[in-house]
Order: sequence, then C-alpha cells, then structure tokens
Amino acid sequence: MAPQTTNVQVNPSDETIRLGPLAVRFLVTGEQASGSVAVFELMVPSAQRLTAPAHSHDHFEETIYGIEGVLTWTVDGKLIDVGAAQALCIPRGAIHRFDNNGSQDVKALCVITPAAIGPQYFREAAEVIMAATGGPPDRVKMAEIMRRHGLTPSP
Repeated sequence: MAPQTTNVQVNPSDETIRLGPLAVRFLVTGEQASGSVAVFELMVPSAQRLTAPAHSHDHFEETIYGIEGVLTWTVDGKLIDVGAAQALCIPRGAIHRFDNNGSQDVKALCVITPAAIGPQYFREAAEVIMAATGGPPDRVKMAEIMRRHGLTPSP
C-alpha cells in the first residue's frame, strides 16, 4: 500500500522563533519527516554572539549551509568560517558554538539528522532569553532546557 501524500507541502512548519536578536525559522520538523530530519533557517544579525553556552550533542549531526554572510563556528576549539554556498557538518560529540563577527547579517540553513530537536527547544530557550530583558540569560535554566532536549552544555 502506498503512503498517503495528501499533506505534502512546501515549508510544512514555517514557524519563526525569536531568540533575542537571532531568529530560527523552522521549515520541516521531525514530526513532518518521520523523525529523519529537521530543517531550519538561522538568522544572525551582524556582530551578534550566541548567548547560549557552547554545547555538543551525542544523538545527531548538525549540518550548516551558508546562504548569506559569514558565520564563524568554533568546533572543538577550531575556528571555521562558513560563508554563502559552503557547508559544515558538525559531528556528534563535537563541542561547538557560533558568532557573527562580520558587518553583514547571516542567513544559514541548519539540518539536524536525525531530527532530535525541534521548535519546542527553541521556544523554551526564547522564554529564558526574553526573561533576561537584554541581560545574559539564566545559565542554569538554559542548561536544563538544553539537557532535556539532548544537548550537552560545555563546562
């Protein structure tokens, strides 16, 4: 019996979540892809640093594809610039973070395989960032959310 295809559509998720000045626009969630993949755009304004702590994940790879601007990733201590039309695969267990050190806004596509995290992680993180009212987010609350969603904050 052939699978049902009546709900096939472009950008089935299409939800934008603001994390302070950053934005995550989910395009496909794990629920929409039988758990195989989650896909989202990441928008990082110029001169913005990631407020969440560096982290790793043991249950999925994260592949980044640059669309606009240059995002500087730190992966296991190594700085790696990812610009337009470049891809970076962050392996399971690698401690990583990113910063936009440039003067141009960044847009990148992030692909999580398998789809171990989804919009709920970013919604919860956004609440902690908003509660900080412009200051640094509560690291204990942020670390708890990260752990619950399969991310391991680095010490």
